[in-house]
Amino acid sequence: MTPITGAMTALITPLKNGTVDEETYEKLIKRQIENGIDAVVPVGTTGESATLTYEEHKKCIEIAVATCKGTNTKVIAGAGSNATHESIELAKFAQSAGADEILCVAPYYNKPSQEGLYQHYKAIANSVDIGVMLYNVPGRTSVDLTAETAIRLFDDVKNINSIKEATGSLERVVEINSQRPDFAIISGDDAINYSIMANGGKGCISVTSNLLPDMVAKTIHLAAEGKLEEAKEMSNKLYPINNVMFIDSNPVPVKTAMYIAGLIPTLEFKLPLVGISEENLKILKEVVKKYV
Repeated sequence: MTPITGAMTALITPLKNGTVDEETYEKLIKRQIENGIDAVVPVGTTGESATLTYEEHKKCIEIAVATCKGTNTKVIAGAGSNATHESIELAKFAQSAGADEILCVAPYYNKPSQEGLYQHYKAIANSVDIGVMLYNVPGRTSVDLTAETAIRLFDDVKNINSIKEATGSLERVVEINSQRPDFAIISGDDAINYSIMANGGKGCISVTSNLLPDMVAKTIHLAAEGKLEEAKEMSNKLYPINNVMFIDSNPVPVKTAMYIAGLIPTLEFKLPLVGISEENLKILKEVVKKYV
């Protein structure tokens, strides 16, 4: 099964009066399509999946699929949970809604063993026919999906074809790529998108591309074409904004930046997320004004 690769956006979820602003969400996705993004990722970490209701989660997937229909932009639906049965339910829904692939974050909070992680992902993948992208982000989940376990899943499960690596470790990327070059490694850390691409990566799932889809797409596409010097130059231009996107808990900075840029009409979060501090807001504004 061929994995989805290239420049991908971890979509924010715009909120209005405490629920999903569906009209704005559709507009944001259309903007991604128009700016050359290869795939959008609804209801991942950046989409506040942890605090959306199941109905909101499913609605975001449906809107993404409907908006991308008839375009070259794919939909990779977030279907992660720390309960395997919940992930299976979301995965089946995503497939029935028409998503091209699903993204499954490693189970958070309960800290399963590597065998538990293997069985979790195997059960999810076996419940659907579409591709499954593993998602390793130990800083948020408190569990690390090791290279050995990820490779075991890739070898054993036909529709597990890629992994979003957000460990921040280039060594981990090299460890996987050196053993399984066909296992698509997708960067989950904007600051090292270029570095991962230069070390065998096949794309990125970006936070920054919510704001600057054209620049992120250009960086990834140049690197994929082997134009590494040009990709590096573009990556260097993006570094200040990539860096400031994590000045506070994601997605607080990126949603705030998009509000500053006039891309979303309201700035809301679901508790326990709250707005950015005045000190960090000042820093964010100084950086954003250099790009928009």
